[in-house]
Amino acid sequence: MKKRFIDTNIFLRYLTKDDPSKYDKCREIFKKAIEGKITLVTSGMVIAELIWTLLSYYKIAKADIVEKVTIIVSTENLYIPDKNIIADALVLYSRKNIDYIDAYNAVFMKYHGLDKIYSYDRDFDAIEGIKRTEP
Repeated sequence: MKKRFIDTNIFLRYLTKDDPSKYDKCREIFKKAIEGKITLVTSGMVIAELIWTLLSYYKIAKADIVEKVTIIVSTENLYIPDKNIIADALVLYSRKNIDYIDAYNAVFMKYHGLDKIYSYDRDFDAIEGIKRTEP
């Protein structure tokens, strides 16, 4: 089966429909993946960029972003190396008033048995099970 890396802008064209002809082409890519004709691969960095762009540039509400990205992450035949961490980070991000990257890092820490962090970022104080220390 063919594997193709999928970049942030493909997700953006699909989710925002801001360019109808590009939206149609991007929708076809996802349709092929769902049908098992291709495997898509992306990275956690792409997902982070996607969330940041939807929030900052497109001004989409956080709850809508979480819903859209959760659907993307669960797309059939889309491989993301740290998919479980991303999925759990989206849940944490939706429940707390913190940045997605902080949510991701908190979940990453828990997956790796870490409960202490050096940081000046007080977002970590809102996350149960993590002890933040300022150097």
